[in-house]
Amino acid sequence: MNERFLRWWSALGGLGGSLLIMLTSSSAFGGTFSPMLGVQGPDGYYDSRGLVFPLIPTMATVVALCLLRWWPYLLVAGGLISTTIVWPDLLPDSSALPYYHLSTAAFPLLVVGVLAAAQSLLASRATALGVAVAGLGTGAVPAGDALARILDEGGVRYGPELTLGRAALLIVALAAVGPVLRALRHGDRAAAGPAGAGFWSWRRLRFVIAAGAAAFIVLPLALFPTERLARLLGISWFSLAWGTEKAAIVGVVTLVVVTVCATLTGLWGLTGALTAATVQVAAWYPLIIGYAALTAAGPAGLIGVVAGVAIGIAAAVTRWRIAAAGSLAVGAALVMFIADKGTGGAPQRLVHDPGTVPALVMLVLAAAAVTASFAAIAHVLAPRGAVPAVLGPIAAVLTMAGVPALQVIDMRSGRPPSGLPYLTGSLSHSAVLMLVAAAAITGLGVAHYLTERWAERKRAEQIRQEAAAAERDRLARPIHDGVLQVLALVQREGGTELAALAGEQEVALRNLLSGATAPAGPRADTDLRAVLNALATPRIQVSTPAGTVPMPAATAAELLAAVRAALDNVARHAGPDARTWILLEDEQDGVRVTVRDDGAGFEPQRLTEAAAAGRLGVAQSIRGRITDLGGTTTIHSGPGQGTEVEFHLPR
Repeated sequence: MNERFLRWWSALGGLGGSLLIMLTSSSAFGGTFSPMLGVQGPDGYYDSRGLVFPLIPTMATVVALCLLRWWPYLLVAGGLISTTIVWPDLLPDSSALPYYHLSTAAFPLLVVGVLAAAQSLLASRATALGVAVAGLGTGAVPAGDALARILDEGGVRYGPELTLGRAALLIVALAAVGPVLRALRHGDRAAAGPAGAGFWSWRRLRFVIAAGAAAFIVLPLALFPTERLARLLGISWFSLAWGTEKAAIVGVVTLVVVTVCATLTGLWGLTGALTAATVQVAAWYPLIIGYAALTAAGPAGLIGVVAGVAIGIAAAVTRWRIAAAGSLAVGAALVMFIADKGTGGAPQRLVHDPGTVPALVMLVLAAAAVTASFAAIAHVLAPRGAVPAVLGPIAAVLTMAGVPALQVIDMRSGRPPSGLPYLTGSLSHSAVLMLVAAAAITGLGVAHYLTERWAERKRAEQIRQEAAAAERDRLARPIHDGVLQVLALVQREGGTELAALAGEQEVALRNLLSGATAPAGPRADTDLRAVLNALATPRIQVSTPAGTVPMPAATAAELLAAVRAALDNVARHAGPDARTWILLEDEQDGVRVTVRDDGAGFEPQRLTEAAAAGRLGVAQSIRGRITDLGGTTTIHSGPGQGTEVEFHLPR
């Protein structure tokens, strides 16, 4: 398939996956990569069927990260599991535990699949499409939350009137994934991780291990009994009875443990995960306030989130995505400071304020900052193959652990306000965190820019050195064939020919050094038979086919120079009585020329020793010429057995 169309199909598949994420996030329990924090032990949250169900999202996360190459199948699998959200009656008991866990199993498959699509696009140099898909996958989560709150307010979360809309969303999303599923049915290597890394290589497995450990570690921490935790801390059980305090304690421990796990992804992965989690934690409370304040305004909350996601994507697709993401984060922080100051440090007043503009602006900027930040971080992490693991489960678990910790810090008293426990918080703390995130994004972008520039300079220097070496080889061949052979003739014979030959070589060398070349027609064909027959002497016998052997003039000239170099070696080393045979063969796949003599021969290792000593006649004048033409050179010799040099040039 055409690469351009494949990129667009991949982007369309990412859009379909984002719609499925939105559908899953709007379900009764939303979506997560791991169990919730702060639960009251196994019996307080899970039923008597054991602890198998809580491990389902963790196992789905690990499986998805192992199957990044087949990310379209992950999206389809997540979409099929999401059918239970549209038609709960498909389950034996839709109000029981399996309904919740089917939803959480779909979420990791979908998020990892969408982020794998973004990584594939970014690795394929489709930067704008890649960051757009990463932003869509991120923005789909708050959009799903906004939709869920609208459904809660309207009392239609489980109503039959909702089935048609969700079914239409599911069908459209799966239809968007269909084309890329067919195009990439054999897998997508660009999404599999770092370039050149095998499935069992540490460069790839470290992301699976880090993300799997981050998703799993929440379970034993969350299931730690409240009574035992109170005894360990030396406080009464009642002080932890509200659950928020326990969630904060477990959250802090989780932050430390998951940060240690994230170090397996390397410095870039660790920095990207912490930055992504910081911006999400900073945006959490403004989004909650915005949802609550716009509840009475119908779909205004969902519209605000969608507008924020669109603004974030528009900022991310530009060349200045890092600066744009940082600017949006700073703008969101300024709005939070203004709202906090305007409400006297009690942002809950926005919920009862008849005006919706302040809450809407804050909601839009918070969603835009999160979307643009994730897209910019994805662009930085894509060359390292870290996008699905770092921006998926690792950042999500860090966010889930950081939110309750921030919430407890924000509390002004021991208990949250009556009737509004989820609105407890401080916009000023969120604003400070958002400024920290803006600084981290800027620093990450600057480090990425400097690293890329250094790598480009290194590649340019390597190319320059290779070009210089190739030019030296090119210049050395005619010098060896001309000037050095004249000097060899002087050493052996001398005589009256010396002045004339020296004059010719002086002109040739001056032309070579000045860059002048004799006019030639490289595309004109030459009969190779005539070229080689001209070499015949009483001691050199030439055998050629009966028919013509056409060859481009430039290629024939280089081949002739290589044959002459071989003949010169015969004259110099084979002995005074050595005879030479030249055989030209016109084969179906190429042309073969063999130069054989019955001279003294030599040990095979002599060629290696000569090259090491700087005598590069064979390496450059013979092998080098034929290699540059795309051909091969084979040399056979032995003491007293003569020498055979065979050239083969493909058609």
